[in-house]
Amino acid sequence: MTTLRQIELRCPVCDNEFKSQTVVSTNAFGGKRTDFHERAAGTQPLAYLIHMCSECGYSGGEGDFTAAADVSPVLKQHVLEELAPLRPSLVCGSEKYEAAAKVAQWQGLDPRHIADLLLRAAWCCVDEGDAEAERYFRRHAAWMFEESLEAYDAVPRDGQYSPIWWASCGGESGMRRRRQDGSI
Repeated sequence: MTTLRQIELRCPVCDNEFKSQTVVSTNAFGGKRTDFHERAAGTQPLAYLIHMCSECGYSGGEGDFTAAADVSPVLKQHVLEELAPLRPSLVCGSEKYEAAAKVAQWQGLDPRHIADLLLRAAWCCVDEGDAEAERYFRRHAAWMFEESLEAYDAVPRDGQYSPIWWASCGGESGMRRRRQDGSI
């Protein structure tokens, strides 16, 4: 069972204080899919691991809403010009991950980090029942994984993810995308 709790966050872009839900505990009793998507029994936790400012749309993990968050003037401008106007009143998990991936790109973060956010957006689409958006995010995740693999030597061997894991995720997402598009 997934347990959630309400937290208060302050946006480093617009200084808005807002409430969000975060995961306190979860389980993996729902199994693991072939694309490494772990499922929980009960509420799926993925949508609650990313938070979105209710005013400007800035998105990220809980640590991205601390005083130590790196918000350059260029990032702030991107968020206010591109995310703030699109901010819907009710936000689903895939939208939060998409916005977080945009923020990560604007910050110049590693393609594998961006690919992981996009893959998680696709996983949220499974829970949301949106097959078209799932294909979209899988396609973009696969492209980012490919970009990351082009810089294979730059993939750190930090124990969390191996280059083989990244290759298989990119391959699995690509294979699913081709299957859904009718290419194979």
